Amino acid sequence: MTTTIQNVIDHLIGPVEQLQNTADTLKFGHPNMEVTGIATTFMATQHVIEQAINLGVNLLITHEGLYYSHIDNSEIVEDSQVVLEKQRLIEESGIAIYRFHDYLHRCQPDGIMAGLIEALEWKTYVEKNHPTSTIVKIPPMTVLEIAEYIKAKLGIKFVRTVGELSERCTRIGLLAGYRGGGALAIPLFEKENLDLIISGEGPEWETPEFVRDAAYQGKRKALIVLGHAESEVPGMKYLAEWLRTIFLDVPIHFIPEKPLFQVV
Repeated sequence: MTTTIQNVIDHLIGPVEQLQNTADTLKFGHPNMEVTGIATTFMATQHVIEQAINLGVNLLITHEGLYYSHIDNSEIVEDSQVVLEKQRLIEESGIAIYRFHDYLHRCQPDGIMAGLIEALEWKTYVEKNHPTSTIVKIPPMTVLEIAEYIKAKLGIKFVRTVGELSERCTRIGLLAGYRGGGALAIPLFEKENLDLIISGEGPEWETPEFVRDAAYQGKRKALIVLGHAESEVPGMKYLAEWLRTIFLDVPIHFIPEKPLFQVV
């Protein structure tokens, strides 16, 4: 049976009620196009697109947008030679690109969070899932031990921390992606009596400064910041594994990208 792009999209968005306003659309390609290979990725960089083409993929599923803004704001990249070159590659290759962000985050549990928890091997420690966070209770570990554990499990070279590295933690809140801001993280600390929050990213003057004051006051609070991509990449890898259980006759790949930042 032929698998079309629309078949794949229907499976992706099926678990969630239809959203009226969403960034999840087919950016390139036609819904009736036959799918001969699928790849998932966190960010459809030019390097990732080239890898997908070389793998024979004709449908690339990206979590984040093509043009450096959540809603593909054309004004900020208008007449950009970088964008024109990227578009030329996509159009000449004929690869289809689908943005899969909002629906994945609205799955129960959040699809990105499910991948992160799977990668950390903390599934048995999950106490509860909120729409934007997950609470886990792990055996006591210091902030430093947790940081080293995360680096090993996710294959990343560094994380950033706030608070005492020697502080022992057991109740942890996980906030993937851009959910580490004060509006979400600070109430979560208080309501869930958390020792530690592990987040992707957020404004540095909000949650990190709250944790600094809390630690100064002698309260047992700490923060580990992974980075946006580092917290969400496992979810897109998890998505590829899920798709393999559905589209048995279609080659399916996960394409990682090199770390964005270099520490010098």
